[in-house]
Amino acid sequence: MLKKTKIVAATALAVTGLAAAPQASADQISDLNARIYRLEQQTAAPAVNVQEVTNLNARMAVIEEQEAIRATQKSGNMVFFRGGYARNSVNRFGDILTDTAGISGQKNGGKDGWYVGAGFDFSLSNDLFGLHDGTEILAELMFEYKEFDRAEMAASALPTVLNSTVAGTLTAGSGAVTVSQFTLTAAPKIKFMKGSRFRPWIIPMGFALHVISPPSDGVTVLDPGMHFGLGADFRVWKDIYIGADARYNLTFGDLDGVDTEGFTAGGYVGIGF
Repeated sequence: MLKKTKIVAATALAVTGLAAAPQASADQISDLNARIYRLEQQTAAPAVNVQEVTNLNARMAVIEEQEAIRATQKSGNMVFFRGGYARNSVNRFGDILTDTAGISGQKNGGKDGWYVGAGFDFSLSNDLFGLHDGTEILAELMFEYKEFDRAEMAASALPTVLNSTVAGTLTAGSGAVTVSQFTLTAAPKIKFMKGSRFRPWIIPMGFALHVISPPSDGVTVLDPGMHFGLGADFRVWKDIYIGADARYNLTFGDLDGVDTEGFTAGGYVGIGF
């Protein structure tokens, strides 16, 4: 209202001035018109919402802080070392190369065992390929050694079986036969809560390749399958992590009588880089 009063007063003064000084130039008239137009534009401009400006500044401060934190965070790359409990779905009792088809009276190749292994996580995306900020996609490459049983048997099982079949006697031998399995996996890992000290994760599905020892009765050692997992880790200090996981390996059918399907559960120590 005050601005409008000023415009009216300025206009009145301008008209009065023109009336009192008819000798005013065209340039002066044009200048007065321009000043009146600017005053009208200022009056027509909407009032500034102070609260809205404050809110925008606060939001900008939060975004800048998040960007600063993201810039200082390392990628999710990690090397980790694992160990724990392993179990196969089916035992290997009675195989020719594990316990001489059982003719020695000993059993070798139980279901329960232990495992040790290591692996790498390589960061592929910090924000689920743009779908969700804070959810990370990693590529995991892992290998593990699992041992299920170990028994003293003949140094070579097959000659023992042949000798028993042909001569009708069981020749005693010396040496140990270890029933073990090596597994190599490659899988995508979805890791949540980026920026937090506690990071849960899942492996929806991956590829696994199993190598058994001793070979199957068909002298086959390789068996492919699918790999699933879930777990979580906690950043203890700087880039040192401890975690726990459970994994399941699914195979289709058996490998010449040997079923390599099973699961593992244990802990791991990781180093970020």
